[in-house]
Amino acid sequence: MEPISHALLDDPDGRIRHGFFGRDGGVSEGLYRSLNCGYGSGDDPEAVRENRARVTAACGLSPDALCTAYQIHSAEALAVTTPWAREDAPRVDAMATATRGLALAILTADCVPVLMADREAGVIGAAHAGWRGALNGILEAAVEAMLGLGARTGGTKAVIGPAIGAASYEVGPEFPAPFLAARAQDEDLFAPARRDGYFFFDIVGYVSRRLGTLGLAAVEATGGDTCAESDRYFSYRRSVHRGEPDYGRNISIVALGT
Repeated sequence: MEPISHALLDDPDGRIRHGFFGRDGGVSEGLYRSLNCGYGSGDDPEAVRENRARVTAACGLSPDALCTAYQIHSAEALAVTTPWAREDAPRVDAMATATRGLALAILTADCVPVLMADREAGVIGAAHAGWRGALNGILEAAVEAMLGLGARTGGTKAVIGPAIGAASYEVGPEFPAPFLAARAQDEDLFAPARRDGYFFFDIVGYVSRRLGTLGLAAVEATGGDTCAESDRYFSYRRSVHRGEPDYGRNISIVALGT
């Protein structure tokens, strides 16, 4: 198990820990091979529990430290002070905390995971940015939640993890309109697709631009196309193309060490 890390969030003192995990290193089988971390899938819950335990152990934390939300493609963010039981997961798409020993985790299967930290302030954040959440303000909500805990925009760094790539993300004729109504200059993020009237959408570029308007210290992306790289990542869109009945979930974690 070798999660992707990024120099922006690397911390030699161990105060900030993070990782973007793909599908390797777990115990799940079949469609969910092997590090499926989504209880919302049809996978064996015990396998998901073990996979999550392996992920937190890789971050030097207890499984009890892991905080995952019931993601609904909203623009709602939550300040977290204590973990919750699985059945009590809040219906939000971003979290922030200044509590040491907590790990904030985002589950994705093509959507964009964003991990953020203000190391000096001791505040971290995580956001799940599908197209709807990104358009409606989940990234801004995540940063606002961090600011409410003492973070500074000029001290906050953000890393965008593996997500569906522009070459894999074909959208319909109606799709660009709400984006271009909000920001006409984003027209270049939509490239003509092979089908007439369809487009390839660069959602990672869109998320990067939205974050870039917030005055953060730095914004960078790890790269990686979850849909195209079947050996490395789970993907909802790939499962649809293949006619598969379900799919696993990738997990991305940022934590404050104890």
